Amino acid sequence: MHLDPALLQSLAEKVGTPFWLYDAATLRQRISEIQLITSDGLQARFAMKSCPATKVLSEMHQAGVWIDAVSGNEMLRALHAGHASGHNPPVILYTSDVFRDNALEVVLQQGILPNIGSPGMITQLEAAGYKGDVSIRVNPGFGHGHVNSCDTGGPSSKHGVWFGDLAETAKKITDAGMRTVMLHSHIGSGPRFQELHDNLERLADEFAALLPLFPDLQAVSLGGGIPHNYRDPADQIPLEPLRALFARCREKLCSAAGRPLRVEIEPGRYFVASSCVLVTRVAEVKATQTNEKGQGATFAMVDAGFVDLVRPAMYGSYHGIEVVPQDGGARESGWVVVAGPLCESGDVFTRDDAELLNPRHLPMPLSGDLLVLRDAGAYGYAMSSNYNSIGKAPQVWLEPDGRMELISRRETLEDLLKAEVSEVL
Repeated sequence: MHLDPALLQSLAEKVGTPFWLYDAATLRQRISEIQLITSDGLQARFAMKSCPATKVLSEMHQAGVWIDAVSGNEMLRALHAGHASGHNPPVILYTSDVFRDNALEVVLQQGILPNIGSPGMITQLEAAGYKGDVSIRVNPGFGHGHVNSCDTGGPSSKHGVWFGDLAETAKKITDAGMRTVMLHSHIGSGPRFQELHDNLERLADEFAALLPLFPDLQAVSLGGGIPHNYRDPADQIPLEPLRALFARCREKLCSAAGRPLRVEIEPGRYFVASSCVLVTRVAEVKATQTNEKGQGATFAMVDAGFVDLVRPAMYGSYHGIEVVPQDGGARESGWVVVAGPLCESGDVFTRDDAELLNPRHLPMPLSGDLLVLRDAGAYGYAMSSNYNSIGKAPQVWLEPDGRMELISRRETLEDLLKAEVSEVL
């Protein structure tokens, strides 16, 4: 994603800072890359929790990418963006461990395929009079997230039905008058390709062994797991070997089932991470001095914080940082801590996974410069919040021909107060 400093300065004047900038060309390139590794019988879904903007969901719809939704409102957002309801085919899949808010209502009214992660959800569906098909999210006992706290499979993961309980769960579904038409697992986007490869092979083997329990099965989802290299975006994992791997996995599963099965993959991060940046402005540069408590640091204080991009504060995640000098001139480099405006000591973008300051070697910023946080499309705006009563930053869409569109405005105090009431209960 090439960034034109003049464009960034112009946008900052028009919409203020911080703001999110999406590059349509980069997003479409990532979609095409995933399409190249799919083949007959292999379907890609978008884990929309990573980036639920209507514009992004519409791009997925136009490209024939299906949706994995994890809440009632996510299902409704996907429908709003043009994705079809119903089971045939199940364009929208609802994946959860708990029915919350309007989720069960939307599943029933819109005919969305529920991907249950806890056996108790079967009881709730039955009580609601549901007699349709279901999918089961399986905890296969292994997996790896991009950091340890994001494990999506194994004894420490809350997600899915433990693989040892599947026979009992399958019987419960049948007794309730429902059919299991899909098995799903998500083993996480671990940082190393070989780990992903080995885990997918193992997952396909385990699912193949389970198929006799599910005579009505139509599909198997191997989940997401395609990682994005945040430290070196130019050095991404090779996708061509995955094409062959997914084809082998499907052949193995179809052979075990004795009939054709649809195999699904479910990237979120890989689709959108590189398509968006967070642009913020440097308010001030200040320093602390070394003393008996520790090393002094130079702080570039910016107007974005973890209300905008929480991943560094939550996981110690790395995002590339670029300084865009206001005067366009060259700067000498130095070690800088980039920190935000929030009343919270953890509001720092340059941290490591031990939650310690991790200064970045950057051109020394000055007050008024813009600063760009790269690869912020996945779990960026989607995880932003209103902490300190700050409104969410606007989102801007950039087309290859230079056309720009504001796709969400900056939230105001009135937006934040809309849900507040004074009602006697």
